[in-house]
Amino acid sequence: MQSAYVEITASNLHLLRTGYNSRTEKELKVLERWFPRDLMVKNQDQQKAKYLDCILYSREQIKIENEKMGERVQETDAPWGIVSIKAQDVDYELPMNPITQMRNALGKSYGGSGVPLDPQSYNQSVEFWSKHAVII
Repeated sequence: MQSAYVEITASNLHLLRTGYNSRTEKELKVLERWFPRDLMVKNQDQQKAKYLDCILYSREQIKIENEKMGERVQETDAPWGIVSIKAQDVDYELPMNPITQMRNALGKSYGGSGVPLDPQSYNQSVEFWSKHAVII
């Protein structure tokens, strides 16, 4: 499995894309940037992932967010749900993308988790993601 992000370099900068996207039709679109996966395979900048970072939400959090977004709530006994699996090169959690932190701070009605923005965490995120971009 290939890593889900790559460092932005002089040799791949021309491949970097930006656009307004949302994860679902009900969410607000936000400005994002990414490298298209098909171009990165040809570019050889993408490394094989060494780790998988699994993001879990409690059943209660998933239920609250689904209800706020008008989504059907699945009945399950599972205490946790997988929200994301990120392929990466390091054995620690990467900073959450700045726009994801902002979306979360907007609240559950807009597709976020309702977690307030932490300026220190946000600044660390900006430091990392100003030099890297996701591959989609």
